Amino acid sequence: MLLKGPEIARYLARPDPSRPALLIHGQDAMRVALKRAEAVRALVGEKADEEMRLTRMPGGGLKKDPAQLIDAVREVGFFPGPRVVLVEDTPDSAADAVRGALEGWRQGDAVVVVTAGQLSKSSALRKLFETHGQAVCAPIYDDPPGEEEIIRWMADAGLHQLPRDALREMTILARALDPGDLRQTIEKIGLYKHGDDSPLTPEEIAALAPATIEADLDELIHTVAERRDGDFGPLMRRIDQQGMAPVTLCIAALRHFRALHLAAADPAGPGVALARARPPVFGPRRDRMARQAQSWGMGPLEEAVSLLISTDMVLRSASRAPQMALVERALLRLVMKPRGRR
Repeated sequence: MLLKGPEIARYLARPDPSRPALLIHGQDAMRVALKRAEAVRALVGEKADEEMRLTRMPGGGLKKDPAQLIDAVREVGFFPGPRVVLVEDTPDSAADAVRGALEGWRQGDAVVVVTAGQLSKSSALRKLFETHGQAVCAPIYDDPPGEEEIIRWMADAGLHQLPRDALREMTILARALDPGDLRQTIEKIGLYKHGDDSPLTPEEIAALAPATIEADLDELIHTVAERRDGDFGPLMRRIDQQGMAPVTLCIAALRHFRALHLAAADPAGPGVALARARPPVFGPRRDRMARQAQSWGMGPLEEAVSLLISTDMVLRSASRAPQMALVERALLRLVMKPRGRR
């Protein structure tokens, strides 16, 4: 069974112990490791290691010795309670060994949790789990955690008072941080708010969040290109507080919109154009920028590039106007630009 969209995070937070196996795979090893830890903890609890209810084995050795997985699944534990056999870094060549363990699985056996890197659609391991009637396949993408997942992580850290403005700030932070850094930040916020029943504020989040100026800059420019005006203000304030030079911000925005303009002008389509760019743009970032180019169109992108060039020239001139205010005004004009004009 293949999980899709929001159901991936929901299932991994509460996996079904009556299902024989779970495959978690993805390109980002940190994201896969976090989801694996969450799923295993939900299946067997925090003390599974010390109670010998968690068996770990490398997936690379299963092709030579497939019986070790079957033996581990059927083994009777010394301590009572559910068991998990964790097979890590599993190559595609281990698919037959995993299939053998699934064929003989019965209720009361250990649940098999398999982790792997990015698997292609033709992967034997991926096909095994996607087409199996009871096993579950959970692909992990590079998308940032959504609001539902952030709320659950905050609740796990004891943070139940989460107003809308604080949730929006955490959502912006989730786009700027790696999942591991985000979880650590949430735990730090939870410790800071321990014993404090007052609602979490954006100011507290900003004070406790790690310095992520490059990630914040990248997310701010994506916010402008996607015309998400609701997220623009908090991100702009954060960039300003971090002391970024206005010229740096303007150049980064100009570089991004020039790339979008070239992508929109290419007859082969934005995705192909971005892949052929120098340096090329790949993966989720390419898909995201391709959507931006399609949303704007050539005419509005020409206007955006012209506006940013003009702003850059003023910044480099003898003008005494507040430089960050000039850049903010230019970006605000772009983020508020109506959709549909081509």
